[in-house]
Amino acid sequence: MIEITDRAKKAIADSMKDEGRDPANAFLRVGVQGGGCSGMSYKLEFDDQLREGDELYGGDEARIAVDPKSMLFLHGLTLDHTSGLNGKGFVFENPNAAGTCGCGQSFKV
Repeated sequence: MIEITDRAKKAIADSMKDEGRDPANAFLRVGVQGGGCSGMSYKLEFDDQLREGDELYGGDEARIAVDPKSMLFLHGLTLDHTSGLNGKGFVFENPNAAGTCGCGQSFKV
């Protein structure tokens, strides 16, 4: 299971609209790849085609898709969004991460 906060849903929908995408037909693909200062990093991209095994989360206003391999590292994740003094962007609260880097965009298990 993955939780998406209302702030993250709004940020996803707004970004899609900025790129000319319809949130009813597109989604944010959230994945994990090797790299980053802690060993693994989050990968975000818009998509409109589901792949075999993808799991969808969210609702009509904004959805995310996660592939089965990434789900091993993202199960229990809360995706949030901030626009505070330290910058603007998505925040990953990942209970599977044994440690993260300073920017919060990479992690280790």
